[in-house]
Amino acid sequence: MLDIFRGLKALVRVSHIHTDSPIFRLHYSLTSSMLIAFSLIVTTRQYVGNPIDCIHTKDIPEDVFNTFCWIHSTFTVANDKNEPYAHMYLPGSPGIRTTHNDKEKKVYKYYQWVCFCLFFQAILFYTPRWLWKSWEGGKIHALMMDLDVAVCTEIEKKQKKKLMIDYLWENLRYHNWWAYKYYLCEVLALINVVGQMFLMNRFFDGAFIMFGFEVISFMNSDQEDRIDPMIQIFPRMTKCTFRKYGVSGDEEKHDALCILPLNVVNEKIYVFLWFWFIILTILTFLTVVYRIIIIFSPRMRVYLLRMRYRLVRRDVVDTLVRRSKMGDWFLFYMLGENVDSLIFRDVMQELAHKLNRHDFHHGPGFKGEIQEA
Repeated sequence: MLDIFRGLKALVRVSHIHTDSPIFRLHYSLTSSMLIAFSLIVTTRQYVGNPIDCIHTKDIPEDVFNTFCWIHSTFTVANDKNEPYAHMYLPGSPGIRTTHNDKEKKVYKYYQWVCFCLFFQAILFYTPRWLWKSWEGGKIHALMMDLDVAVCTEIEKKQKKKLMIDYLWENLRYHNWWAYKYYLCEVLALINVVGQMFLMNRFFDGAFIMFGFEVISFMNSDQEDRIDPMIQIFPRMTKCTFRKYGVSGDEEKHDALCILPLNVVNEKIYVFLWFWFIILTILTFLTVVYRIIIIFSPRMRVYLLRMRYRLVRRDVVDTLVRRSKMGDWFLFYMLGENVDSLIFRDVMQELAHKLNRHDFHHGPGFKGEIQEA
């Protein structure tokens, strides 16, 4: 089992350079890794076994029958549209009974596509990260100049601090679009996780949106009356019909029961994903609300810088927020996350002192070379 996850280390490993929020990292690092791992698990016969095993007549080779039922899908029989699983022919196997009406058949076509769908979902979760990585352009890494560990000579440290201060001074008030691009990626992450709930709902024929609530209700209901919603979406036993021509040229119909051991794994995966996506949606929505407050409330920006970086004096924070824009605040905050705290304090104080000494009239400034790095 460890061999499956060994290849995911690079994706799970988070860079020591933080250019985004922890909630945003949950999307592209943890969630993408889990989805890829799930995709690999459902394709590994060592842990799942054969994806389908059908009980049938000996007239047809076993491999042929199993392959046919896997490709052409299997079905269960619904007794009534309002109560499709109220009557069972076999205990614990809803929908296994005789029927001659095709309208009563509920066909399951999704299970061949589960691994591909999970992998596609992983790509969607990583897309906002890919966009932000392209738009960020290595700005934070270039500005850090290895000042996150502060292990360098005093002369080198002063030179690097001067370069950082010069860049911030020359490019002050030019970072709004840079920050807005990141906020857009967070909004895309929220749209993605909500959209994937509806994508999976479509994937499972409208049965996924309320899936988690039905599982909770099932756990709390009486054992004699309850019907497992996981078996309704992920049946372990289904039916399959194989037709062929006999020796006289007449059509022969072969009916079989099929066991889907893969659905035992699928149901656990999607129960977990339902609850995880709900949690991720709530956290991401709160993050987007938090960003909106930051955009429209300079006081909140002052408060957050004061609370997060207590080594920086209050008057310094007030000056920086008052004389800069929201994008500059975001850059300051990200630098504080990555640079040594004492060096960050010195840079902020010197920048604030420079702002106080000079009337800030910023012409159409040049972009420092460090921004292009």
